[in-house]
Amino acid sequence: MKFIFFLLMALILAQTGVVYADEVSNVNSGDTAWMLISTALVMLMTPGLALFYGGMVRRKNVLGTIMQSFIALGVVSIIWVLYGYSLAFGPDVKHLIGSFDWVGLKGVGLEPYRDYSPTIPHQAFMIFQMMFAIITPALITGAFAERVKFSAYLMFLILWTTFVYIPLAHWVWGVGGWLRNLGVLDFAGGIVVHLSSGVAALVSAIVVGKRRGHGVEPMLPHNLTMTLLGTALLWFGWFGFNGGSAIASGSVATSAFVVTHIASATATLSWMLAEWKHRGKPTVLGAASGAIAGLATITPASGFVSPMAAVIIGFTAGLACYSVVNLKGRFGYDDSLDVVGVHGVGGMLGTLSVGLFATKFINSAGADGLFFGNPTLLFIQAKAVLSAVVFVGVVTFVILKLIDRTIGLRVDEQMEFVGLDHALHGESGYTS
Repeated sequence: MKFIFFLLMALILAQTGVVYADEVSNVNSGDTAWMLISTALVMLMTPGLALFYGGMVRRKNVLGTIMQSFIALGVVSIIWVLYGYSLAFGPDVKHLIGSFDWVGLKGVGLEPYRDYSPTIPHQAFMIFQMMFAIITPALITGAFAERVKFSAYLMFLILWTTFVYIPLAHWVWGVGGWLRNLGVLDFAGGIVVHLSSGVAALVSAIVVGKRRGHGVEPMLPHNLTMTLLGTALLWFGWFGFNGGSAIASGSVATSAFVVTHIASATATLSWMLAEWKHRGKPTVLGAASGAIAGLATITPASGFVSPMAAVIIGFTAGLACYSVVNLKGRFGYDDSLDVVGVHGVGGMLGTLSVGLFATKFINSAGADGLFFGNPTLLFIQAKAVLSAVVFVGVVTFVILKLIDRTIGLRVDEQMEFVGLDHALHGESGYTS
């Protein structure tokens, strides 16, 4: 405890060189207001995800599932302050990782920083990016819902954020990152958030194994009202997720805001229609899943494509993600809450869609895609997808195996039968 106290004191004293508010004259108040609102919107997405996932599990696991998302707000926030932001966005080291120059947010003050936040305080950019780091590992929990120890999840949360999310964020978004230098476009996290969580979800579902009784016992969602409320909060928050990624309150933010809604609305309809034709009835869960699939898919393209391109992307997302979700039984993995089909496929499809539909007419800082005379961008985007899949898959596998061989991943059969709420937390989501 003494060591931790002295370490924190040293970090506090290191802040003496930070520029504070009364010294800053070149901060744009409109851009700053938009970014603070966007940050709050993205923060709300993680509790929204908790409700979205919580409603889809059985009632005996609702609190355990919600807790896995909610606790990420605490754990990842501290990681981001201590070293995460520095390694993800700090001065580049060999195009693979940031430096330790900004550890404890040393030097990350209230003045703009030209490389990331030219019109807003550096801390505003930092905390906006923190919210992305928080929700990404929380997304993965849907793949191993109802069967993982809380202690194992906490270790996974720390290791995965440190060794997967942070390096990948630097590769794609950090100044000097090798994928950014290659010309990869990922406006708001198709690769960094959705593809990475989807790949990690697939590896997790395979390594952790199926739920007890999977394929034999009914495992229906216990509260779709809760899931739909979570969907609404996610959709609402996504306007900050994508619109805020413009890091300003101008035309690019507006375009990202508009296409985000269009793609999600279209995917909601295409998933519903596909399910209606396939199963004979449209479901609330299907409509909610389609909305999230559209949001995940438009994310990397949101700052680069037109409204009509968003219609095509959303329509394709609903069909493609629905199809992959229905294939999981054939391949034999238990992705409890469809993270692979929704976020993995959506992130991949959206990233490749940038290579097709991106245009400088929407964002002059971007690039033209195949349909605007530049097939090279599609090749670059595909290379980024392949690189991310391999990196995330291998490192996630190593992390899971390490945890399993030390403290173990799964609860025992009795705990799984009783439910995570009572077995791990000594609580119940319902009194009757």
